[in-house]
Amino acid sequence: MTFHRIHSWTPSAVVFDCDGTLMDTECHWQDARILVLREYEFEPAPGFAERAKGLHYTECGRLMADEAGRPELAAEMTGLLLAHFRALVDENPMTMPGARQLVESCAKFAPLAVASNCPREVVESSLARAGLLDSFEHIVVPDDEIRPKPHPDVYLTAARLCGVEPADTLAVEDSLTGIRSAMQAGMRVLGVGPWPGEQVAALVDLWVRSLDEPELSVWAGGRGAANGPR
Repeated sequence: MTFHRIHSWTPSAVVFDCDGTLMDTECHWQDARILVLREYEFEPAPGFAERAKGLHYTECGRLMADEAGRPELAAEMTGLLLAHFRALVDENPMTMPGARQLVESCAKFAPLAVASNCPREVVESSLARAGLLDSFEHIVVPDDEIRPKPHPDVYLTAARLCGVEPADTLAVEDSLTGIRSAMQAGMRVLGVGPWPGEQVAALVDLWVRSLDEPELSVWAGGRGAANGPR
């Protein structure tokens, strides 16, 4: 792991993805997808979980319907997917390792925002139950004017609301869909999760296996100490 691209840099804002980055909800999305497909007695093709990761839930519903050969069921599957996901999150909200500590450290030197493909009420509810919601000044999700990831809209909007330039902003992401969104917005990107392979890792400024990596904690803590409280 090398910090040469960000080790001496202090971002003017930090924008976090939610699912799989702050909240351990990717397992809930996977389970929700499985439940929906089972209800329709469909088996996903190999690699489906990776293709679905990071997609807006409406796009995921369309993907499931298309792969099942029943595109006319997209809206119905989307509704069931979201219902199952909400129930699973309510039953067991979990934060990712190191998420709370990194958020608290970054909040000392920069405004924070969340840019997510999930519905606002799901993001806010998940973060509230985890005790993280108050750390974020802005929550940005797709709407009629803001396109979902991999379009750059959610990240561009988050930077604007934080009052900073995208080039001065750090995005924290776990999926290729989100990485592409942040890159198109012109941000530096911290990728997190299991090693994605050289091709994906080369797209980001730094890849860590977990937000509780000691060197990442030292970097974030050092930014706050160097710049003083906000």
